[in-house]
Amino acid sequence: MNSPLRIGLIVHADRQHGVAQYARALADRVVAASAHADTSTATVLERGGSEASDLRDDTDPTPVHAHFTDRLWGPNPGDAAAAIERIARRTTCTVTLHDVPQPSDGRSLEARIAGYQRVVDAAAGIVVNSEHERLLLADVIDLGDTPVTVIPLPVEVAHESAGDPAPSLADAPVLDPAVAILGFFYPGKGHREVVDAVAAARVDAPVRALGRVSDGHEADLAELESHARALGVDFAVTGYLDSDELVRQCRRVAVPVIAHTHFSASGSMATWIGAGRRPIVVESRYAREMEHLRPGTLTIVSAADLGAAVARAISDPVSTRVAADADTRPHPDDTVAAYRAWWAEVAS
Repeated sequence: MNSPLRIGLIVHADRQHGVAQYARALADRVVAASAHADTSTATVLERGGSEASDLRDDTDPTPVHAHFTDRLWGPNPGDAAAAIERIARRTTCTVTLHDVPQPSDGRSLEARIAGYQRVVDAAAGIVVNSEHERLLLADVIDLGDTPVTVIPLPVEVAHESAGDPAPSLADAPVLDPAVAILGFFYPGKGHREVVDAVAAARVDAPVRALGRVSDGHEADLAELESHARALGVDFAVTGYLDSDELVRQCRRVAVPVIAHTHFSASGSMATWIGAGRRPIVVESRYAREMEHLRPGTLTIVSAADLGAAVARAISDPVSTRVAADADTRPHPDDTVAAYRAWWAEVAS
């Protein structure tokens, strides 16, 4: 008979970073699930600030799991990788990779590839959040014998709260006429593309970024604000929104948009869908994969058609809402089950 699985789940003190939020939410659900099972136990291990080491007793053989993006684990990709290596020297360490290196990283690409290679070499097993990411990873990393498994990001369907329209109501009122992009502001996220598309199509709607500016990109934000003014587009960033307010804003805006094409997986997409919205998404391999996974939850358009698609959505609000019978799985419980089954194979 196999021994019960024990796993330590590393979470971060950062409450605003998307990867940290996902790691914590998943850990909480895994812990709750393990409390009702006789085959596994899970413990949350807190990692504060930029400290890379003292998460656990050096003599404790419990396997651990980490969610890795270099920007969360260190000031540079090398230091971030070294943090994972230190943990992996103590015990079995499995890793979910986020923000997989790709050519759009520009000058940081080589350093990021080197860092991710070290993490893959140290890990007993790797999870990525899409087949698109698995292909990206295989393009730049020597995977050797390290197993790589795809476990998609879940959609957590947001429950109706007081004063909010239910996400499945196709005729729910739009309370904010904005065209909205979700998540941190940084160059390449699609904000400029949306501003330009709205201006070119002469769409009479403000553009809103639901989230805050990514650290170090304040000058880029100021430049885009100036660019938008020159085009006659009302553009603004909301700043950080907690989870409840984020859902409220997602339900209120007229047109949800995902316009960046160089992502490896998108928590923003899952958030839009969970809030009952069917975002306009600029075509990419990842977008096509997610439309296949959750049919009818995205409106995929070419970059050249973005402005026209926004105009169509404004005239047809029903098209921006997920139909009541749409299948939005996997949901968080599905993701927990997938991780538990995977850990039983690679971390036991």
